Amino acid sequence: MSSRQSELENLKADLSTRLARYQAHQNREAGPVAKDFEEQATETQNDEVVDSLEAETRAKLAQIEHALARIEQGVGDECERCGRAIDPCRLQVLPYTTVCVECAED
Repeated sequence: MSSRQSELENLKADLSTRLARYQAHQNREAGPVAKDFEEQATETQNDEVVDSLEAETRAKLAQIEHALARIEQGVGDECERCGRAIDPCRLQVLPYTTVCVECAED
């Protein structure tokens, strides 16, 4: 397993753990909604933030899984748009990227 693949697997595990926490929050596993109106309003605002974080986490997980699939296919270092090699420095900073800098800017 390459160091990039290992890093992606670690990121995937971390994000999966985070996603489970978000889902536990949304499922009220810590208890029911407060009876006090002000507390309910605060919890509703918190729910909206958690919804946003959950969506962001799901999107990043999808990117990571896509990058891992490309690595397994042997094309993980190639831009999926133009086919050129992705700069190793870019892969170091964004290990889940699947496009080169030029294609990302388009």
